[in-house]
Parts: sequence; structure tokens; C-alpha cells
Amino acid sequence: MNEDQNKPETNGAGAPPELSEVETLQAEAGKWKNEFLYLKAEFDNYKKNVLKERSDLLKYGAERVAKDMLEVADNFERALEVKITPETVNTFKQGVEMTAKELKDALSKHGIQEVPGLGQPFNPQFFEALSAEATDQFAEGSISRVFKKAYKLHDKIIRMGQVIVATTPKDAN
Repeated sequence: MNEDQNKPETNGAGAPPELSEVETLQAEAGKWKNEFLYLKAEFDNYKKNVLKERSDLLKYGAERVAKDMLEVADNFERALEVKITPETVNTFKQGVEMTAKELKDALSKHGIQEVPGLGQPFNPQFFEALSAEATDQFAEGSISRVFKKAYKLHDKIIRMGQVIVATTPKDAN
């Protein structure tokens, strides 16, 4: 066997020969394939992280609201521990009113607002009419009684209100 057959061919200057066009394209395709596989793996990891974050958000998203509600619950529990006597009934009532205000403030802090109803024109986007009643205290078509208040979270209704709608009394005609 000739020793020159085992040596790679050179272009006369000791450098390896130029790669053929097919070999160059294969090398480039291999490079793009590796970059694609790397990006695909990176994207798969990204998707997994997004799914975990979404899952955690659904699972623990109410944590801030829950903490604020626990403060209100603590105040209600303290109020229930108070022995009510004729002398303490006014103080008890004030405490419950303060706690109710604290609850409304906590809800408001998290974007939950009551939709005004009593005396307002009936709006089926916010309220469900349970009945109608003849009254001269409110204009016809306005809300005369509220059984359940309507609430919205930012600009979305999260609970429809249940109301009675005023009509004109028959003897007013």
C-alpha cells in the first residue's frame, strides 16, 4: 500500500481541498437543523413554563383578595365574641358597620364594585327583574326594591342583581 493513499488530498499548498457544493449544502443544512432543534427545545420549555405559570395563577390568583377577606373575617369573629348587653349594643352596631365598610373597601381595592340599583332605571344588563310593583315612590321603570345587589369586577358583571321594578299605581290614572 502506498503511504500517499492514506493522506488526505491537498491543493498543493498543504490545505484541504475545497468542499463540493453538495457537501457545503449538507453542512449548512446540518447547521440549520441544529439551530432548529435548539429553538424547538427552547420553545417547548417556554410552553411548559407558561402552562405552569397559568396553572399557578389559577390556583393562587385569589391570594391577595383572600388575605384582605381574612382581615374582615377576623373582625367579624371578634365582634361575635362580644357579649351584647343593652349598654354595648350601640358599640356592637358601630363595630359591625365599620367591618362592613372594611369589607366594601377590600372589595373595591380589588376592582369589585357595587352597581347602584335603588331608584335607578331598570337595566337588564345588570339586573334581573323578579317582579313589578305599583308605587308612587319611584318613577315607572325604575328599581323600587333590591333583593340582591349587582356587582362588577372592573367592567365585567360578575353577579346580576335581583330587583323589583316600579310601575305606576292604577289609581294614579
